[in-house]
Amino acid sequence: MTLLEVRNLEVTYPGGAAAVRGVDLSLDAGRKLGIAGESGCGKSTVALALLRLLPAGTRIAGEVLLNGEDVLTMRWGRVRAVRWAGASIVFQGAMHSLNAVHRIGDQIAEPILLHRRATAAAARRRAGELLEQVGLPAARATAYPHELSGGQRQRVMIAMALACDPRLVVADEPTTALDVMVQAQILRLIGDLVADQDLGLIMISHDLAVLADTCDRLAVMYAGRVVEEGAARAVYEDAHHPYGKALSAAFPRIGDPACRFAPRGLAGDPPDPSAVPSGCAFHPRCPVALDLCATQDQALRDLGQGRRAACVHVEDAVSGAAAAAEDTRSTA
Repeated sequence: MTLLEVRNLEVTYPGGAAAVRGVDLSLDAGRKLGIAGESGCGKSTVALALLRLLPAGTRIAGEVLLNGEDVLTMRWGRVRAVRWAGASIVFQGAMHSLNAVHRIGDQIAEPILLHRRATAAAARRRAGELLEQVGLPAARATAYPHELSGGQRQRVMIAMALACDPRLVVADEPTTALDVMVQAQILRLIGDLVADQDLGLIMISHDLAVLADTCDRLAVMYAGRVVEEGAARAVYEDAHHPYGKALSAAFPRIGDPACRFAPRGLAGDPPDPSAVPSGCAFHPRCPVALDLCATQDQALRDLGQGRRAACVHVEDAVSGAAAAAEDTRSTA
């Protein structure tokens, strides 16, 4: 069952910065979609657009269908009802997202009181249950955010996101600033919750390795567009778009001498959303760019097996693979 479908989403900030340019995504219940890319590629803007959390004056076009209902055309009363109860967000930086002067139990109970119209006692009881669900004792409900570690605060944020039983959870860099052991615990917790409650999860990160281990599918964004999409492990291990290849190569492989003696990276930065280059936006940084890349934009091409990539070289690779398969059949 399709839980979320994003069609031709475009987001332009006041001043003319086109942060998202024609994004198409879909997600089924019980599945996990990762969105990767450098800072400034539009990942978090997509997340905020899903629930219309963008600043006043931002222009949004396209469709965001949540359970078949377009979030972008909802009345504000309906949007308020969908937030928390239909979809929720785990923001990056738990210490900055939690209110420092309120106990965490009260903060978890707040959306329950608002959306479920529960009694104060029932909301407190539910807050304790949620804390236990994310691996914290219910007694910690009386603690203030500064009394918790970074990993514990992140668990509180996840408990808050689950407070009203949403069908969709968006996790924007949920493991930022956590050490690798706590990061692994948080990622395992999120994965278990998705499986146990049949949720849909969108996880946003710049870390392809984390997304490959956590998600079913992976979409790579650059300059406000999806430039590659497919099974998460396949995209990480064998990216077809040069940008996806560069992101994957930036992560060292333990035991691989090539990574140790010849570390790889990508020069430059993503373009300013208000001044995206003509043609393929990646061509100024692309190591295999052709002359036509500076003038001809590249749409996503279907590569089969659920893979898509937006690169002129992809068509040659697909044609070559098809020709090789035909030769094999001819000689068989």
